[in-house]
Formats: sequence, structure tokens, C-alpha cells
Amino acid sequence: MAPGILDVDLLAFERGSQRARDAVVDGVKRSLATGFVYTSCDLPVDLLDSAYGLLQRFFALEIEVKRRFGAPGASGQTGYTDLLVETAAGSAHPDWKEMLNWSAPLPLGHPLRRRFPEFYPEPILPEAVIPGITALLAEFHRAIADLQRRFLRVIALAMGCAEEFFEEMVSEAPTLTRALRYPPMAQAPAGGHLWAAAHGDINLITALPRATGPGLQVRVAGEWLEATPPEGRVIINTGLMLERLSNGRIPTGWHRVVAPAGACGERFSVVQFCHARPWTILAPVPSCCGPDHPQRFSAIRAADALEEVLYRINLLENEPVPGGTTG
Repeated sequence: MAPGILDVDLLAFERGSQRARDAVVDGVKRSLATGFVYTSCDLPVDLLDSAYGLLQRFFALEIEVKRRFGAPGASGQTGYTDLLVETAAGSAHPDWKEMLNWSAPLPLGHPLRRRFPEFYPEPILPEAVIPGITALLAEFHRAIADLQRRFLRVIALAMGCAEEFFEEMVSEAPTLTRALRYPPMAQAPAGGHLWAAAHGDINLITALPRATGPGLQVRVAGEWLEATPPEGRVIINTGLMLERLSNGRIPTGWHRVVAPAGACGERFSVVQFCHARPWTILAPVPSCCGPDHPQRFSAIRAADALEEVLYRINLLENEPVPGGTTG
């Protein structure tokens, strides 16, 4: 039987009995064989409503206005990115999506920001045209980042590590939040319209709390399936960094975004890419290696892994990068 995407209860893991905790860990371990899992959450609905509302107001602005909030040289790590810029690795065509990116900046003197300034840019947000959006998106970023940090405690146990294994790794990491608008077309053809080509994320895990329409497809056992989480659930998918740390026991969740046949509307979503700190050495943990599963990956610094992917997806611009390294 092909593995399926399971619905787990993060709150039961945090508040339930040991039996309930063990059941959640087991469910996550089995579900992440697909690279995906659905989870309950305690994200405030009014926060999601408000954030998505302001973001949709931004994307409805004239393109000349939106382009004022672009960040040349930022490699898609902050500000606005236009349609037909990001290209999935291995694809010959850029994606039909526009994006607004932001993160939580560190103090100027912080050693991570001094060594990796390109990972910690100042957020460029459209406060001038959408008053109040900066504070609201900062709150949204913190809420999703906290949810991911908590979910990583479950994943750590599923990997045979201590529950706190990821805590230091993601503390003050360059976690990136990205709002996406997939534009409408007159009518999608019979086979659907490919908004975003098949790809795997580079980071540890990605969280998608809500989308305004269908379109996300995930690859499970060689087949493309619609991602249809129960109401109020967050979709979690795994990235290349987690695949490396788990020695391939947790594969990258491959996905694409397709406008269904006959569709004529646009689609909005917001995702958050939870990264490891850029100086983290990504190497398979001992608990995921053994005689039946020998080490598959060599060690690589998280910054170098990310820089390579940014180049392959056409976001690493052809200009000098401060500090010499580059979600």
C-alpha cells in the first residue's frame, strides 16, 4: 500500500499523555515518508484573516506600485519579486507567481548578520501603501515560526534524537515568510495550467497555514495527488536540509502548483521556510545511520547548500554578494 499523508494533532503531543505523544510521533514518522503531514494548530484565526486580507490588498495594486518594494541584489530574501522570475530547479520555464518576502531581522552587530548579511536583510514591506502591514506581518511571522519550532520537536523524536535537537539550530535562523499570488487566466486548459513547476524546498520544514483555492499537488509514490487537508489544519512539508540530516529517512516533499482544468480565478497562499542557521553543518545524525542504512550524504554548511539552490532557481543574481556566501 502506498504511504499517505496523515492528519496529526500537535496539541495532543504537547498536552496529552505519553501514549498520545507516542501516537503523534509515530504518525508523523509514517506520514513524512511522503514528505508531507497535516497538523492541528492553535494559530489565531483573526491573525490569519487579517494577514491574508492585507496581503491581497497589496497584490491588487498596480504593478508599478508593487515594484517599488523590490530589493535588487537580495536574491528573493526580502521585498517584492515579480512574475516569471523564480524558476524551479531543472525547469526550462519560470513560475507564474509573484511574491512578497519578509523575515525577522537581527541587530546589526549580531555575528550571524555580520557573517551572512545576505541572509538577514532588513524587511522591505509596503507600509507606505498598506498602513499597518509591517507590524501585522511581523506578528504573523513569529506565530508561524513558533509553530514550526514546536513541530520540529516531534520530528526530532521521530529521528531518534533528543526532543530539543533542533532548538539551537533554528534559533535566530534566517527563516523566511513568503506570500504568493498565482494570477488568473481566461480559463485553464483541460490538463490544467502549471503555476509553479515541481520542486523540493531547500530548508528544514515549510508550513502552509492556508490557501485561498486548490492547486497544490504533492508527489506520493510517483503519483501527483491533490493536497486536501481538513479544515483548519496546517500543511507541513519537508526540505532538503532535513533529508540530509535524517540520512534520507525523511525525504524531501516534492510538490507543484497547478490551476485545475477550467479554473479562471487567482490563488493566494503564504508559506514559511524554516531554515537552519547558516553556519550549521548539515550531516546525517548517527541515529539515522546504521548497517541497514549507511550514510548517504556528506557534510555541507547550510549557507552553501542554500546558495547553490538559489543559483539553480534563478534567484541568485549576477552581482557580488556581501560576505561571499548566500529560502
